Amino acid sequence: MNGVKAVAKKYNEVSLILRIVAGLVIGAVLALAVPGAGWVGELGSLFVGALKGIAPVLVFVIVASALAQGSSKLDRRFGTVIWLYMLTTFLAAAIASVTSFVFPVSVVLADAAQSDVVPQGLGEVLSTLLTNFVANPISALMSGNYIGILFWACMFGLAMKSIGSDTTKKFLADTADAVSQVVRWIINLAPFGIMGLVYTNVSGNGLAIFTQYGKLLALLVGTMLFMALIVSPFIMFIYLGCNPYPLVFRCLKESGLTAFFTRSSAANIPVNMALCEKLGLDKDMYSVSIPLGATINMDGAAITITIMTLAAANTLGIPVTLPAAIVLSAMSALGACGASGVAGGSLLLIPMACSLFGISNDVAMQMVGVGFIIGVIQDSVETALNSAGDVEFAATAEYHQWRKQGKPLPDFLRK
Repeated sequence: MNGVKAVAKKYNEVSLILRIVAGLVIGAVLALAVPGAGWVGELGSLFVGALKGIAPVLVFVIVASALAQGSSKLDRRFGTVIWLYMLTTFLAAAIASVTSFVFPVSVVLADAAQSDVVPQGLGEVLSTLLTNFVANPISALMSGNYIGILFWACMFGLAMKSIGSDTTKKFLADTADAVSQVVRWIINLAPFGIMGLVYTNVSGNGLAIFTQYGKLLALLVGTMLFMALIVSPFIMFIYLGCNPYPLVFRCLKESGLTAFFTRSSAANIPVNMALCEKLGLDKDMYSVSIPLGATINMDGAAITITIMTLAAANTLGIPVTLPAAIVLSAMSALGACGASGVAGGSLLLIPMACSLFGISNDVAMQMVGVGFIIGVIQDSVETALNSAGDVEFAATAEYHQWRKQGKPLPDFLRK
């Protein structure tokens, strides 16, 4: 037993990032050396399954607990956060449309042919999202319907704030802390999960997974970096009136880097909450806005859905008009708000957007498969953009209020 504890202690003393890199390398080597060891790949399935299983519960208990404990009203700062989340998600989709027109890409798909599927309009997508709000709460937790989870968590938290005793509220807070701790334990085992995921991909596709679809991957990552380093900082500058890059780089380092490797916005919530505390933000605000951001602040997801859909359209030779691109941007932004906050969540919304151009589900699912192949990098960058943005815009809304009240901004923003 002492030997096991000693090994576990040494394991935990090594940086998580270094452990994850080691898992990635070992997974690739094992795939080339012993491609028949299916149990290695199973580690990846278990890791992703654990994240998908715990993330819905995490969002529910954190939001409910935050609202139940809240001592102050959600003022204009909260409205500013919502506005920034929604604005940047739409802008991300619109910019992805522009970059796809400027740098058109297509991919090789099996039996790719245009179908007779009737395109879905924006109203149908909006109707689906509104329906998800009032879905059965148990069903929402089981299926990962984060819109429904968020709605019922808000209802439960507000009701508990009104009628719950101090003991009950304390129990709810302890439950939220316990679930957050479980997530940290799962993330601590990420190196084994990533080893399994890389093993599965390399075994099935060879080392070509690291070079295949390079042009598509470059377009995705380039657009996300443009959003992270140019567009979002510009919006933050408008609200803060000062150089936003110290805040941008701090969020990318302390939130984005962790999210890059865990590939889960929801699982990164405890990291973001801790960063908000370091930034001196109001806990009553960020304890609601950060879990909310993990649900609706999906800039990277909007970019992925838009670019992958337009790549499918280019592959099939379907012309895309400007009005269609605008509708696609709105559809991708709305769809991204319902994307699962765990690894690969946005990819499953590609068929929804593809239906706008009458692209068959078979072809759309092939694009999803392409997404999983490049997801080793694409999904990591997407999640880093999403998660870092959660803190950036929560801080922007808070500091914007400070400016209006004449309160000085933090020192690191005034240098």
